[in-house]
Amino acid sequence: MNSIATFRIDRQDSAKRLDVFLSEKDPVLSRSRIKRLIETGKVQVGGRRAKAGLRLRENDEVTLTLPEVQRLEVQAEAIPLKVLYEDRHLIVVDKPAGMVVHPGAGNDSGTLVNALLHRCPDLAGIGGILRPGIVHRLDKDTSGVLVVAKDDLTHRYLSEQFKKHTAKREYKGIVFGLLPDEGRVDAPIGRHPAQRKKMSARPRKGREARTNWRVLERFRSFTLAEFRLETGRTHQIRVHLSSLGHPILGDPLYGGRKRLAHINPLPLRQGLQKMRRQALHAATLGFVHPATGETLEFSSPLPGDLAEAIALLRRLDRK
Repeated sequence: MNSIATFRIDRQDSAKRLDVFLSEKDPVLSRSRIKRLIETGKVQVGGRRAKAGLRLRENDEVTLTLPEVQRLEVQAEAIPLKVLYEDRHLIVVDKPAGMVVHPGAGNDSGTLVNALLHRCPDLAGIGGILRPGIVHRLDKDTSGVLVVAKDDLTHRYLSEQFKKHTAKREYKGIVFGLLPDEGRVDAPIGRHPAQRKKMSARPRKGREARTNWRVLERFRSFTLAEFRLETGRTHQIRVHLSSLGHPILGDPLYGGRKRLAHINPLPLRQGLQKMRRQALHAATLGFVHPATGETLEFSSPLPGDLAEAIALLRRLDRK
């Protein structure tokens, strides 16, 4: 059944925008969901549809209709998960390379969401229909730490931390060439104008994106670095480093696989070609727990394929 709430505007709330008023009255509702509810006529003022920017007047009657939460059609699957932390509000997992985060075209099973629904059945409907509880994503072939919310309020508060860039996100990766000791890329990211599966640091239309790096270890032809995100755009680290001429080792989209053809000696090239994905790992994630206010931080060690690549570089690519 639909849930209906009615509010009478008092003097304190008069002159507020409709969308602002609703976000203050119901902190569980995200701004995007409020926008959708208004656009679909689920919010009325004085019995009539209204726009998000409507300025409310004293004694206006606002009616909010919340549709019944839709259940997911995605199937729960008994897929093993490496859980770093779990309570009744959220769960932190160490995602392996090769696992897609949520169902999509061509990926309706075997995803992190399928696994989470088996472990946490109440996730259905949280934060959306196909992405229950998902606060942020990792690319399919990027491994590492990821947090998932178990309820709408937690989902909203965690999402705000990622939106305001207060969550700590640090990655480790191997790039071609020699990076300066530290640096920062500040370049917008948007869809590639010609190749729709790719992103670009020189788009026609893009969103601000900033990536910081710090060198951890140098080799003759490669650099092991730590990357800290200020923003979280699709493929951000991969796009930014490729734009500098230092693509991530093994990256099939942004040049990190083709360049291996020019690497010598042969045993080094053959060994690194075993890296069948981008050599990028979400090593650290930190955030403030929405319920307790405690600052939490989780780390994941480098997975086997990255550790093996680094060992190979130390043996065959010393400066």
